Amino acid sequence: MRQSPLQVELRRVVIVGAGDCGTRVALNLRERGFLGDITLVGEEPDAPYERPELSKSVLTSDGATPKAITSEVQLGELGITWLPNVRAVAIDSQNQTVALADARSLEYDRLLVATGARARRPPMPGADIARSLRSLSDAVALRGHLRAGARLLVIGGGFIGLEAAATALERGCQVTVVEFAERLMSRVVPNMIAEHIHSRHIAAGCDLRLGVGVEHLKQVEDHTVATLSDGSRSSFDIVIAGIGAIPNTELAATARLSIANGIAVDGQLRTSDPAIYAAGDCCSIPHPIYDGARLRVEAWQSAITQADVAAENILGGSRTFDSIPWFWSDQYDLHLQIAGLHSFASREVVRRRADGAELLFGLDAAGRVVSASGVAQGLSVSRDISVASSLIAARTIVQPSDLSDPSLDLRSLARGRRGEPVRS
Repeated sequence: MRQSPLQVELRRVVIVGAGDCGTRVALNLRERGFLGDITLVGEEPDAPYERPELSKSVLTSDGATPKAITSEVQLGELGITWLPNVRAVAIDSQNQTVALADARSLEYDRLLVATGARARRPPMPGADIARSLRSLSDAVALRGHLRAGARLLVIGGGFIGLEAAATALERGCQVTVVEFAERLMSRVVPNMIAEHIHSRHIAAGCDLRLGVGVEHLKQVEDHTVATLSDGSRSSFDIVIAGIGAIPNTELAATARLSIANGIAVDGQLRTSDPAIYAAGDCCSIPHPIYDGARLRVEAWQSAITQADVAAENILGGSRTFDSIPWFWSDQYDLHLQIAGLHSFASREVVRRRADGAELLFGLDAAGRVVSASGVAQGLSVSRDISVASSLIAARTIVQPSDLSDPSLDLRSLARGRRGEPVRS
């Protein structure tokens, strides 16, 4: 009789996906003392790197590269087998093997699926003309087109699209952003904060068109003609689509794993197969802070924390993922940070600081802090957002008047008492 996966001695771990999350799981396993075989499979040829800078510094400066997570040399020194530029195509959960596109087969005792997500394609004729920004090769190719005077169309007013637009404008491009919704960043960012970003883009000379979609893209010689839903037509040298991402669940589906807005995992990142874990942008997790709602959070910090949780649990732990979602964006001279999920808020509280920075807190019906957002020049909102994250994690009930009072040190609320007002 075949042993249960949980009864098998842990000797071989296979990780599919060499991005921010998957690579860190491999490193964490070694840091935690695992001496067995680790194989890291990645579709890209480049050594693992951090992705947040792809739409920021990598686009801004010619020759810039993202920060490396590790190197081929370090992976070798740690005894981690790195298989770059190859795709995993199927999982045989009965025999616990992973088939690769080059006909190789990998045996595992535990498998981690960290296949990430891919750019969503615009639903229109000519969509293949639009470029995406999900990899280093995407960023390098796009950077070559961002020259002074180039006409750029950005489809989608979310984080990726707006960061690319800001960078392009700073490089001297003419930029048009079209967003089907009536405001920018509507999925994650509260309206008050989004209005700050909107105004800054207008001031920089961005042609923002809200409530407008793209109906058709057509390549005409060396330029692209875009037909918009308002009836206008314009020519562009380059088109970028930033309308969200689709979790890569195809590999998981070959093992008949449960899928629900990504690969469905429990709080310990286990899939419906006890020998297989999933982490990162490809999976959805029941979040204890948000009443067990199944969330798929595409955020760098979440991927980092999930890597630590996955490594611990692969080695027999039972740690629950409860990290508060945290997002950030740099656009021009503005720095935006968000902790938590504003969609769970039933009321808003504004905190206007003496230095001009504004923060917006979201409270649920019981008065618990569920989100916090801030935007300012430089990193001046970072400390307040960090404290707010602690309030969210502790499910702290606060008085709205305390949150709105800029003379009150937020750290006193994190200690569970109002405390003495601290003047800035």
